[in-house]
Amino acid sequence: MTLLYEEGTAVKDRFVEGAMILTLAGFVVKIIGSVNRIVLSRLLGGEGIGIYQMAYPVFLLVLAVCSSGLPVAVSIMVAERAAREDHKGAGSIFRVTMELVFAAGIVFAVFFYFLSSHLISTGLIRDPRAYYALMALVPCVFFSGLLACFRGFFQGYQEMKAPAASQIAEQLVRVSCMLLFAFMLLPKGLGHAAAGAAGATLPGAIAGLAVLHYFYRKKKRELAGARNAAESVEETSGTQIASRLVRLALPASCSNLLVPLTGIVDMLVIPACLGIAGFSVAASTRLFGYLTGMAQPLVMLCVIPSVSIAASLIPSAASCRALGDAAALGEKAASAFRLCLLFVLPSAFGMYVLSGEIASVLYGAKDAAVSIAALSPSIVFMGIYLVTTGMLQALGRPALPMVSMLLGIVVRVVALKALTVQPSLNIAGSAFAADLNFAFIALLNLGFLYARGIAFPWKSAFKILAASLAMALCAFAVARLLGGVSKLLALLGAVAAALVIYPLAACRMGDDIKREMLRLPVIGAALKRFGLRA
Repeated sequence: MTLLYEEGTAVKDRFVEGAMILTLAGFVVKIIGSVNRIVLSRLLGGEGIGIYQMAYPVFLLVLAVCSSGLPVAVSIMVAERAAREDHKGAGSIFRVTMELVFAAGIVFAVFFYFLSSHLISTGLIRDPRAYYALMALVPCVFFSGLLACFRGFFQGYQEMKAPAASQIAEQLVRVSCMLLFAFMLLPKGLGHAAAGAAGATLPGAIAGLAVLHYFYRKKKRELAGARNAAESVEETSGTQIASRLVRLALPASCSNLLVPLTGIVDMLVIPACLGIAGFSVAASTRLFGYLTGMAQPLVMLCVIPSVSIAASLIPSAASCRALGDAAALGEKAASAFRLCLLFVLPSAFGMYVLSGEIASVLYGAKDAAVSIAALSPSIVFMGIYLVTTGMLQALGRPALPMVSMLLGIVVRVVALKALTVQPSLNIAGSAFAADLNFAFIALLNLGFLYARGIAFPWKSAFKILAASLAMALCAFAVARLLGGVSKLLALLGAVAAALVIYPLAACRMGDDIKREMLRLPVIGAALKRFGLRA
């Protein structure tokens, strides 16, 4: 039991480190992407971006189906073997998976080719110029599976530097080539320029693969000299590996369809409901843009830490489960929940109280404040959903989050139709429907976990809630104090005050919260300089 406890502790430390590495990489990738979007929009204009946007979402949807569940499946299978020091078995899983993904990648690339042609020929994509962009994305479908497989391998060993480095390299190369290709092909027309921008996904994927292959060669040399526990080696055929891979990856891929599917639901339902509420087409489109183009990207930015926590939790919890350490598994889940709440609760409160300043400073659209404020609770519920999904996947129950997601979409449609048509609510009603959607699926997942002996740390949650509320009140006061000078100064001052007050307030809420805060990079080091210790 001592051995299990020491291994569990080591895994826990790497879990937090891995989550923070992925979080940092996620923010870097997001910042690069945001800068690129601004420059590309200026280069191609609204029409060119429109052509690009007709092709890229189709690619993302196919990607979500064919490869988004692979890192989850591979990381669970590799983590289980690595926990028992069965490095030989982990290597076999990776090799069989790569062979399977190589063949499947070709099939999905061919499927995407014919799907793209069908969408253009039938007029489902109304602008035929998007055909060139779709064709440029065909080979990228193949490489996406290989990337996912490599990343799952490293996540299984809880080594997040390789996936993080590959994500940053992929985004840097993709963005650089996107601007270069679009600029070079612009004289041939917007269709070709959009194709150049889309085709930049290929060199980005190759760059990401090159980085992962470099780390993989280093890992292979390390594992070649590692002891392989002979008693734990479990002979498994390629067919068995492939079968389990599909059973884990398919439900995980379906769960990852949450954002694309809700986007399609919103696109089909919200404008129609706004029309029923009495808004013109132009007004409905404007309100829809406030919600989906301004408020939702902020939510996605705020849940980046939760995405990273979930990705790091999956192999960590799977290792505890493989070792049969129920106590470590429960503590791992509690720690993941606390870390998630430490990020999402202050983000939600901050987005709510500073919605006016955010709308004016970031978007130059003060009317978007209503959507931003109304959607802020989604940050908390979506964060909890992501972490609970990761935990259920690690427990070998990947189908349960898929069930939650499907039921949640039904709740979303019903709520959208009931609330958006109310003239007094209009787009705020749509945001409330999204809040209800994410709250429902988060609570359903929590119920699934509770039935399997994993409890949510409610006491810690209320402590973090109190600290977040204190932070929000101070940020609100600072924003109002400086609001008469300028909105920008009010926003910067409120954020600065929040960054100082929140960590200190959180650490005053109890040793469990302080312990988690001190484990965070940068924040923990800063708090220790103030004399705080666990």
